[in-house]
Amino acid sequence: MNLIKSPWTRSPMQWMQSCCLTFAALSASAQDYPTRAIKIIVPYGAGGSVDVIARTLAQELTPRLGQSVIVDNKPGAGSNVGSNLVAKSAPDGYTLLLTSPGNAINVTLYNPMPYDVRTELTQVAMIGRAPGILLVSNSFPASNVKEFVALAKKSPGAINFGSGGSGSSEHLGAEMFKSTAGIDLQHVPYKGGAAVINDILAGHVQAFFTNQANVVGQIKTNSIKVLGVAASQRSSLLPTVPTFAEQGYPQQMVSVWWGIAAPSKTPLPILDMLNKEILASGASAAMRSRLTDMGAESIVTTRPQANAFLEEEIVSWGKAVKSSNAQVD
Repeated sequence: MNLIKSPWTRSPMQWMQSCCLTFAALSASAQDYPTRAIKIIVPYGAGGSVDVIARTLAQELTPRLGQSVIVDNKPGAGSNVGSNLVAKSAPDGYTLLLTSPGNAINVTLYNPMPYDVRTELTQVAMIGRAPGILLVSNSFPASNVKEFVALAKKSPGAINFGSGGSGSSEHLGAEMFKSTAGIDLQHVPYKGGAAVINDILAGHVQAFFTNQANVVGQIKTNSIKVLGVAASQRSSLLPTVPTFAEQGYPQQMVSVWWGIAAPSKTPLPILDMLNKEILASGASAAMRSRLTDMGAESIVTTRPQANAFLEEEIVSWGKAVKSSNAQVD
């Protein structure tokens, strides 16, 4: 009669040999990486700043990694659909996520969450960030933040603002300013920021608290009016537009950022390789030019720094979600 040994009856030497074989397999896998195409999941639709950054990064990473890096848009549930897909994917370095403020906001906004951004994903590197702005149509009767506030106080609730959806960074950025300035604005949620921009131009909605990377074309053609920049210093893209701080509202500091995450159990050698090549891509002339054109700046981080940055954003946006009583559409 053949006896099958239970794994629990293995000797210490057999356990050590098994562990060594497993480690060797993982090491070989990491050394061979990558051997096929890598996919970057963008959890939003095509055309926005998140998508543009992902596609520029993919172009830079392809020759560096020696394999095609492709972008796949998986929008839905405020980035949760695409993010959950990556969180539940194989931890082999072939499915990555383009992260942004939505990944920090949703921790507090959604209950329950379909995935845990802290335990099922790990941040590989940060790419860049761009400051938030307050924009209106050229016909709007205010030329700066102070005039905007004065109009809002004169007619509470009469001014409306659009956003890419309830709980989006655009919505919460506006809620922050409402609280700071003591004004009442009417929220008009859309299914994506591009539709808000179109309605700003058409005069159907009056204000938009967004980031300047989303409206580079409109800024350069002077088809919109920017009243303030939510950063510590003026934007190189908008050198004549004062910051909120210059106009009496230093608390209004909002920016959009972009990073790359992977499933949390991805082997460390693969994560280290990706961090190195993503940072090298960020320092390339093409990537720096793209970021500059968007009025953004690059961010250089180690993996621990990238994860610490995300944690800070989770706490910061969590406060905004709670104070605004934001709810998902």
